[in-house]
Amino acid sequence: MRLSNDSMANLDLSGIARERLALLPTPLQPAPRLSAAIGVEVWFKRDDLTGLGLGGNKVRPLEFLLGEALARHCDVLVTGSGAQSNWSMLAALAARRCGLDSVVCFYGTQPPEARGNLMLQGLTGADLRWTGDASRASVDLMIEQVADELRSAGRTPLVVPRGGATARGSLGYLAAAAEIADQAADAGLINPTLWLGTGSCGTQGGLVAGVAAGFIPRVVGVTVSRPADECRERVFDLARGAADLARTPAPDATMVTVIDGFIGPGYGYASHDGAAAADLVARTEGIFLDPPFCAKAMAALMSSARAGEIDSPVILLVSGGGPTLFVQDGPL
Repeated sequence: MRLSNDSMANLDLSGIARERLALLPTPLQPAPRLSAAIGVEVWFKRDDLTGLGLGGNKVRPLEFLLGEALARHCDVLVTGSGAQSNWSMLAALAARRCGLDSVVCFYGTQPPEARGNLMLQGLTGADLRWTGDASRASVDLMIEQVADELRSAGRTPLVVPRGGATARGSLGYLAAAAEIADQAADAGLINPTLWLGTGSCGTQGGLVAGVAAGFIPRVVGVTVSRPADECRERVFDLARGAADLARTPAPDATMVTVIDGFIGPGYGYASHDGAAAADLVARTEGIFLDPPFCAKAMAALMSSARAGEIDSPVILLVSGGGPTLFVQDGPL
């Protein structure tokens, strides 16, 4: 399948509130030395270069989420995550960029020293709160409690779940799918498959909506967080929601591919295979992959290449998360 070079023109999101935050389009970059090393043609979609803060994939959904916040005259963003989440750091930064306050809820307890993304969140002036519970689900309850507290104080919060995983947020990667289609067509790529690490599932949800819209042929998610079956269900729901908002063709379940086996020690921890994959990418292409997400996706891609399961070009979404490279003595 040779992709068309007018996909952006065929996607009309003008009726949906959006606040431009990212430097787009991000580059689609060939990786010839890595390709020679693993025997598969690899390209990188450089969403670590989205331009807000230190970049990352979460900037794209934040354009639509902050667009909604401003349209609704919200004055504070409430969300949550783990302490080293690229999502919450970028959410706090985007809120500040748009003139909103932010409250970020973390599971667990406050560490003695703020490093990586946690340090950066502090620089935004965000109100950082801790659940005291090691369960990630404890964040969800605190987010709602904080939102109620703010409403009682006369504030107007925009409440966003962990990872920004909503149908509206997934519009960011439906738009990205059209962007990738145009770039891949210009590069002469035929039938490329897009690979990515899948956590909260919003990024893959938007990309699957892009598959249904005919922008990209196939997307492969590598779960870095939850069981693959749960990811497939979440991705499908988010893809349907994004397609409904954008009025593009609805996806079907066959378009959702999520593979397991590369989480390693657990969510937020670096893995041995991921570290080896990231080392190879750094040595061959001079690109750093974050340990908890993109490195694991690259490990899965390399495993499939070694097994002879890839017969067309692949595009790896480099999703950012650079600050986690400096926090590797525990869960990220």
